Amino acid sequence: MSPPPTGKCEAAKMRKLGLFSVMAATAALTLSACSGGEEKAPAAEAPAPAAPAPAATPPAEAPAAAPAAAPAAATPAPAAGATLQLAGLTGDATAGQRVFAQCRTCHAIEEGQNKVGPSLHGIIGRTAGSVPNFRYSAANKASGVVWTEEVLFQYLENPRGFMPGTNMSFVGLKQPQQRADVIAYLKANT
Repeated sequence: MSPPPTGKCEAAKMRKLGLFSVMAATAALTLSACSGGEEKAPAAEAPAPAAPAPAATPPAEAPAAAPAAAPAAATPAPAAGATLQLAGLTGDATAGQRVFAQCRTCHAIEEGQNKVGPSLHGIIGRTAGSVPNFRYSAANKASGVVWTEEVLFQYLENPRGFMPGTNMSFVGLKQPQQRADVIAYLKANT
């Protein structure tokens, strides 16, 4: 029978376990940047809704905004006072820039700069599936959707529910104010 492990051996094992745990947590956070959590199986293919959703009632109290991280050097600052009225909410481009940080993992706002997702430059008024040199899902290309502020507002709540068959794995922005803010940011900066 072998001798029991020494204290040094156990400490080394614990350090390795701790390092592994940190690496696993980092990988999970990185991989969940676009998915936002658990994915649902896409619903059966259905035509995209044409009418905007009914106006959402703004929450009585908005949570305090998180401190803004320093924007990337290539990220233009939102136009001063850039706002957008949408579904009874006023979108704020500055707040939208903070929310867009999670979108930046897969999308750029610079023209012609495709990543995992297409460039969002000029998205307002553009037809879905039309960015050159980007490989879209068949559902996206065939949707015929034109990205208006109202359509983006619906889409960003639940992309896979809005457009079954899309390749976009992001689960959506459930808070209407965040959606209005991101759209104000895109409108002011693309």
